[in-house]
Amino acid sequence: MTAVAVFGFLIALELAVRHYGMPGPITTQAREVLWPPKSGGLLYASMALMMVVLTWRQRFIALGAAIGIDVVFGLVRSAAGIELGEGHPFGNGALWVILGCAVLALTRRTGPERLLLLKGVGLALILMAGRKTGDAWLYLTSRTRPMVLDQYVATADHALGNPSWLAGRLVTASGSIGFNVLDFVYGQLPVAAVVVALYQLRHVATERRFPRHHLVRTFLTIGLIGPAFYLIFPVVGPVFAYGTGAEHWEGISLWAPHMPASAPWAVADLWPNTPSPLNPPHPMPFDEITPRNCMPSLHTAWATAIFIHSRKGPRALRWAGMFWLVATLAATLGFGYHYGVDLIAGVVFTLTIEGALRAHDRNWDRSGIQLVVHGSTVFAALLLSYRWLPVQMAAHPWLAGPLLLLAMGSVIHRYVRTNTSWEPGPTSAPQPSAPQPELI
Repeated sequence: MTAVAVFGFLIALELAVRHYGMPGPITTQAREVLWPPKSGGLLYASMALMMVVLTWRQRFIALGAAIGIDVVFGLVRSAAGIELGEGHPFGNGALWVILGCAVLALTRRTGPERLLLLKGVGLALILMAGRKTGDAWLYLTSRTRPMVLDQYVATADHALGNPSWLAGRLVTASGSIGFNVLDFVYGQLPVAAVVVALYQLRHVATERRFPRHHLVRTFLTIGLIGPAFYLIFPVVGPVFAYGTGAEHWEGISLWAPHMPASAPWAVADLWPNTPSPLNPPHPMPFDEITPRNCMPSLHTAWATAIFIHSRKGPRALRWAGMFWLVATLAATLGFGYHYGVDLIAGVVFTLTIEGALRAHDRNWDRSGIQLVVHGSTVFAALLLSYRWLPVQMAAHPWLAGPLLLLAMGSVIHRYVRTNTSWEPGPTSAPQPSAPQPELI
């Protein structure tokens, strides 16, 4: 049923994007069987996720086959003079191996072994499809939402002291090194998620089953539900609405592709040096290129999920999860892609999704229902306040700012308390009974 629902969703998204004259997620993924992939690293990360169901010998064979196929593709393209364009010179081999394992499962495996291998292939394909559906969602937001609500969010952000403007000045002062380090962390968030997921799924090959809950479930659910709010609350971000857009970083960026100028659509060239004016906010038109992907901040949501799921790992993994969260928050604000209130909404959104998935595993007990209701209520209250009370929030920052942080803190507190109650308590070793005195 899940597979049918996902496939139906992909078909609907494919048709919706094709309505506007662009290839959808199914088409773009199918092209990468032969054409240079957009993200070779993601394809290899997907293959690594699939390989949790394989033995070590099978893993070496799969990796060697993927590298060999990529070498052949590279030689053929070089001999034929085929340009890579915006694609990567590697990754096709990983996709071929994943598809080959699917064929192997259907033709050579039976029973539980077939099901286990198909689950591994499914995880890999869903991770790849998640990237393609995300791109399709972003395209749809730019074409279906001509008006954006940045003035409302920027006004509400005064209650937090305009953190994006402050972080933007800090990143600008850090120069090319600071920007590109954060840009690398920001862009490799799916790879970081795969690293944590690989640790959680490390026993699948020996136990021949998947754990009940793991990061991939949360990561994909966030990506599936989150973009719907981009259509409900379209926001482009301060660097676009109050700055020069992608042009601001083109001079120092090592990887960012060239994007058409968005400055003519901005309110003014204010970011990151001059805070947004405190005028009554209004919806404002924007171009049909820039994605409306700010509310909530899904990069914050995904980084928060990585942080949560890394807590049970070894010390190195816990520190890596914390580093990725802090660096992602710094990048989302410092690049001007998000406002501070976006990040608060992203944290609440993640904890609500994570709580709902775990409550479902526990047959929706009372504490799980209370957590989900609490998180959903706070998330809805945040969006409503950003839209209908931004002027009042900006006029009383010493009241509104702490209230925003308190609302987020209440969800964090309830999640931690509920999650702690769900964890099995330590089992104490039985104590030997004291020797009884003999009766004389």
